[in-house]
Amino acid sequence: MTDATKIAENYIAVWNERDAAKRGALLAANWRQDATYTDPLSAVAGAEQINDLIGGLQAQFPTFSFTLTGKPDGYGDRVRFSWALGPGDFVDAPIEGTDFAQIADGKLATVTGFLDKVPPM
Repeated sequence: MTDATKIAENYIAVWNERDAAKRGALLAANWRQDATYTDPLSAVAGAEQINDLIGGLQAQFPTFSFTLTGKPDGYGDRVRFSWALGPGDFVDAPIEGTDFAQIADGKLATVTGFLDKVPPM
């Protein structure tokens, strides 16, 4: 049985880690080396590209962090969870999304992200 909460918490920890080397270690521990990540703004493959993508997002939003919202859910090798992204101790996050993941060998293999709420451009 998949522990959706643990997987989601580890996922959020990767996205919040500011140190690229520490983030790389978290990726190695929780993601397959050949993992893929796709959302409406990007599509990357491999731990190095995922690490670079996260670093780029953090550079764009230096005061923002992720938090889980709701309860992660999963069965078999599939997990889904929602998150919010905002500055400091935000109450009403400007960005929210839902991610769907497939697990292989106990690690994230594919993640597909959806943006549920984004500020107007």
